[in-house]
Amino acid sequence: MQLSQRAVEAPASPIRRLIPYAEEAAKRGKKIYYLNIGQPDIPTPAVYFEYAEKYKPSVVAYTHSAGLLELREAFARYYTKFGVSVSPSQMIITNGGSEAVIFAMSVVADPGDEIVVLEPFYANYAGFAHQLGIRLVPVRTYPEDGYAVPKKEKFLEVIGPRTKAMIFSNPCNPTGAVYDETQLKTIIDVSMEKDLFIISDEVYREFVFDGCRAVSMLTFEEVSDRTIVVDSISKRYSACGARIGTFVTKNKDLYAAAMKFAQARLCPSMTSQYGTIGLLTLDESYTEQVRLEYQARRDAVYEELSKIEGAIFKKPHGAFYISAKLPIDNTENFVKFMLSEFEVDGKTTMVAPLDGFYISPNAGINEMRIAYVLNPEKLRDAVRILGLGIEAYTRRQA
Repeated sequence: MQLSQRAVEAPASPIRRLIPYAEEAAKRGKKIYYLNIGQPDIPTPAVYFEYAEKYKPSVVAYTHSAGLLELREAFARYYTKFGVSVSPSQMIITNGGSEAVIFAMSVVADPGDEIVVLEPFYANYAGFAHQLGIRLVPVRTYPEDGYAVPKKEKFLEVIGPRTKAMIFSNPCNPTGAVYDETQLKTIIDVSMEKDLFIISDEVYREFVFDGCRAVSMLTFEEVSDRTIVVDSISKRYSACGARIGTFVTKNKDLYAAAMKFAQARLCPSMTSQYGTIGLLTLDESYTEQVRLEYQARRDAVYEELSKIEGAIFKKPHGAFYISAKLPIDNTENFVKFMLSEFEVDGKTTMVAPLDGFYISPNAGINEMRIAYVLNPEKLRDAVRILGLGIEAYTRRQA
């Protein structure tokens, strides 16, 4: 008996693959600052639990495969705040943003087809594509220019007869880049010229800084018939475990196709859906408070990273991540060193190696992602320890 090739060749999560080293370090009593995973420490708003309790049924039953109508109506009202006009009939509630991405890839591409991806990208895109037999084709972005969208020509170089779509996140996980209208127009131009679908991952839309604005792809009428927006409440409301996302499209054929997959998996969690209705009653004062907290965290990390000689990065304008090129040879080996051999006053720092957010060979080998999901004081200490670790690692390599 043998495993399938799909299972054997599936990529491991770059965010979680070094967890065994962290577990061993913790067993030895080492305190670890976990900056490798985007798990916010901000409390989930109480209204989530209030609504889950308020609508507690006598039987936890199946809901509509597209999700509770009341929840889809609440999301439709929410999207109007961002200039997006969609109806409940253009939306499917999914089991997290992950399922929304899987649905999106599934309805635009067949096994053997290609989807162009801005690289580095949310690492699980690679896992989902592999599961579906779809080939991701990268278009590189670089830390030296803040991971900005490349020129149109770079996209045209990699598009072939089996290319069906483009996928990206905005604001971007893992880089924190926010793509303005000019950069998005590049993607739109390529899409229209090559007749491609667009999958826009907009999970971090509230987390934008320095006067930047997250522009939804659904605000561009010229591509509204070829766009799928995937979304999630996980980061926005610090409700990662609720597993509620959305698949949104104005294309009736895409919607009908995705509904077949939604019906096959039956429905999302009834309890989580009711709790999410509560979350969507929160006004801008909540999201602004959270945005300002993340901006303060971003500033703390940026200031401390700026003290590390040889680190290459730009100040990110969104999400809650900073990606940087480090003055080291290999980030994965460095993370192992930090967990296994290095500490300051019994403490160390864990980051995510960025090579797992690329598919280009040898790309990102000396880059890292920091998730600034701790309070500013802890972040400053964590990045200070990171800098000292780089110095020690470099001396050892010399």
